Amino acid sequence: MMTRKLPILTVGILLLCVSAGAAAQETTMYVTDIVQLGLHHSQDTSDTAFRNVVSGTPLTVLERVPNYARVRTADGDEGWVRSFYLIAEKPAQLRVAEVEAEVERLQGELAEAIAARDAAAGETEKLISEAESEIGQAISRRATVDRLEQENADLTSRVALYRGALPWPWVVGALVVTLVAGFAAGYWWLEASIRRRYGGFRMI
Repeated sequence: MMTRKLPILTVGILLLCVSAGAAAQETTMYVTDIVQLGLHHSQDTSDTAFRNVVSGTPLTVLERVPNYARVRTADGDEGWVRSFYLIAEKPAQLRVAEVEAEVERLQGELAEAIAARDAAAGETEKLISEAESEIGQAISRRATVDRLEQENADLTSRVALYRGALPWPWVVGALVVTLVAGFAAGYWWLEASIRRRYGGFRMI
């Protein structure tokens, strides 16, 4: 009989150890959807609460006994609370607040993205306008260069045409005759002037 009870006793001791270890393991719980939860020094919360925690406050569970739990707040206060008011999931009020905060953050990021997009669009329009202006000026300069090149080509062709049309020997002869005629006319005019001046006498 003793040999049969020994393994059962050993198994029972192991189960107690496991359950005790599980009870001692720290877990995070949340205050349920109530207004406030008192934090007490007494295990049965029969004393006056030294602190109140509101709904959604995360508490680290350090120890559990029937109906009560020893917890630690985020800033280090430890005390006992009724475990009935602790839940494993965040209460709806806290989740709604977090969702609203996330929505507000996303709206802010969206507004910043829209502002950045509008600024980029404005800068793009400015660059396009400047590019179009540069293209227009380049086209105008190109048209001016083409016109001047055409005028130069026309003048060059005219000069070549006139150069081939004029008989240069005749031109030279005409220039010589013109010079001689001019010299003779000048001499005649000079002699006539002297004669008029001196009464028809020719000065030698």
